[in-house]
Amino acid sequence: MRLGVDVMGGDLAPAPILEGALAAIPTFAEDDRLVLFGDEAVIRRGIASAGVSDALIEIVATTNEIIMDESPVEAARNKPDSALVQMARFAGPKAGDDRLDMAISAGNTGAFIAAAQMHMRRLKGVARPGIAAVVPTFAGPVTFIDVGANIDPKPHHLHQYGVMGTVYARRVLGIEQPRVGLMNVGGEEQKGTDNMKRARELLRDDPSVDFVGYVEGRGVFDGECDVVVSDGVTGNVTIKLAEGLSKGIFKLLQKELESHDPAFVKQFSPIVKKLYAEYDYHEYGGAPLMGVNGGCLICHGSSKARTIRNAIGAARRFVDLGVNARITEILSSQEVEA
Repeated sequence: MRLGVDVMGGDLAPAPILEGALAAIPTFAEDDRLVLFGDEAVIRRGIASAGVSDALIEIVATTNEIIMDESPVEAARNKPDSALVQMARFAGPKAGDDRLDMAISAGNTGAFIAAAQMHMRRLKGVARPGIAAVVPTFAGPVTFIDVGANIDPKPHHLHQYGVMGTVYARRVLGIEQPRVGLMNVGGEEQKGTDNMKRARELLRDDPSVDFVGYVEGRGVFDGECDVVVSDGVTGNVTIKLAEGLSKGIFKLLQKELESHDPAFVKQFSPIVKKLYAEYDYHEYGGAPLMGVNGGCLICHGSSKARTIRNAIGAARRFVDLGVNARITEILSSQEVEA
């Protein structure tokens, strides 16, 4: 398996990105390759400092970088020698024998999506790719799609997100019959825009999807469904709100324990750490861009070394479990609305 990492992408890059990528080397088989994209001098110093063998490592030297606040499409077009764009090109079908099974980046999300669509294109039958993020809830992990790739989806886009989210939840999370909900302002069928109502009809009529109807924000954390279908704005706001809320709760808990009795902090520390790990996005590694003809894993901008290490594990599972092949199989048997 060939796994590519954009060493230069991310708020904290390059040091923790490279550290996390190299930390995954012990899990590699003899015919696996870690392909690192970025400043060659920086990468070689990092490899030497880590003391790992470079036998399973390839380096693609680049001379340009895409920073986090650049215009996504313009950056993807105007910086072809950036680590992010070069990696997307290597993950596309034109790369031949050098093709990556998965491209991993914590860099500019919009630019990564733009580069992926330019160089990987779409899977057969997919109208618009969407980002699938796993959100830890009190009832278990929920796949949220889309969380930022498509801010103005049409009904058939949302329908396909339900299909792709179902495949991901079943194959990667091991949920035998994922329940799919469409996020809306209420659970009643008469609520929502015309597009939402049409998307509901498409999801309801698809036998490959176990559609349970509309779901409200609170229902996501009450266990009403296993896959949440949403437009990119709502999905992105929801997961970031949940992320901020969980961090705030843990900080408040620690503060209250310290103010009550400092000894409580030591006593409850293992429990708090265990709970935090269950609701920490670093543990999930990254979110795949579903629907592109290749592997594309988007990591949080503030990714640390363990985020990238976990992302490589997540990338391996995505490829091994044949997620893209199953999506193509389902959608090719359906009439896709143009």
